[in-house]
Order: sequence, then structure tokens, then C-alpha cells
Amino acid sequence: MTQGQEKLDPKARRAAQAEATRAALVAAAKRLFVEKGYHHTGTEEVVAEANVGTRGALYHHFADKQALFEAVFIAVEMDLVMEAAKNLADPADGAFNQLRQGLIGFLDASLTPQVQRILLTDGPAVLGWARWRELESVYGLGAIRAMLERAVEEGDLAAGQPVAVLAHVLLAAAEEAAMFIANAPDQQAARDDGVQALNALLNGLHAQ
Repeated sequence: MTQGQEKLDPKARRAAQAEATRAALVAAAKRLFVEKGYHHTGTEEVVAEANVGTRGALYHHFADKQALFEAVFIAVEMDLVMEAAKNLADPADGAFNQLRQGLIGFLDASLTPQVQRILLTDGPAVLGWARWRELESVYGLGAIRAMLERAVEEGDLAAGQPVAVLAHVLLAAAEEAAMFIANAPDQQAARDDGVQALNALLNGLHAQ
């Protein structure tokens, strides 16, 4: 490392420290929200878990506890997006198969504590239904629509289908199935039923 690299510009160093503090707060809040739930976690606990000093550090980055929760929600969504990107089927298998695998992957993720607690249980209650739906759409709707459009181009979805509406329908179906799984007494059985239902829906759309 050169001397210049060792001595960061003060402004750049402060920015890096601020980003590290923010990341520590989000990571700590995610752990606590998953373990205890949003309403049973205090901001003092988050600050202590993140080891960032006082609550002033938290409120420097987030207007309030709800804003911190939204940052955690987005972080969990981003984790899902990255995991889905790693596990998607080979593009050579076609966009329709990628869509199927992505939706089933979301149902599998709904079995995990962080998705259940942050996205499916506390998310709608803390953010409000409208904001929750908006964020879910940001991270899911565009990808679903893009795969549907490619499926039309590849001949796996009949031309003339209302792709924009179908994307909303599939996103809503996956979200409702995930909610059902998260609240079921036998979640693995509910997941299997959810996959069966999604496959029935997708098979009805698949061009024969």
C-alpha cells in the first residue's frame, strides 16, 4: 500500500466511517428484529449491538426507528435478489424456466427466519400496506416482467398476453403463498402446496 493510500483524504475517511457505522446499525438491527421482532427491540439495544456509541449515531443516519426498519427491509430484499441471481437456471433453459425457479425460490426463502419476520410479518405492519407493496414491487415486479417478456420472445408464453398485468398477478400470487407458508402450522407442507399451486398457475400460462 502506498503512502497516499494509507493517508485517505479526511472527507473520504469520514464518508467511509459514516458508511461503516450505517452498515453496522443495519446489520445489528436485522439480527435483533429477526430475533425479537420490531416492536420488542429498542433503539438502545440496536446501538449497543452495533457498538457505535450513542443513539445520536443512529439518528444521524435514520430519522427514526421505522426508517431503520425500512433500511433493514431493503437489505433483506437485496439478499434475496443476489441469492436468486446465483441460483437461477441457465439462460439456455429459457426465461420461463427461470421465472418458475425464481418464484419457487421465493417460496423456499419464506421458510427462513429473516424473510418471515422482516418481509412477511413485520414488514406490512411497520411500513404500512402501501409502502410494503411498493418496496416488494421494486425488487420483484421488474424482474418478473422482464422474464415474461423474454418468454414471449422465446415462444414459451403466447404472444398477446397482457404481460404487465401478468407480472402483478404472479408477484401477488407468490407473496400470498409466502404469507400462507409463514403462518402455517406445518410450513414445509405449506411450502409444497404453494409450489404445486404456483406450478399449476404457470403451467396454464405456458405455450403448448
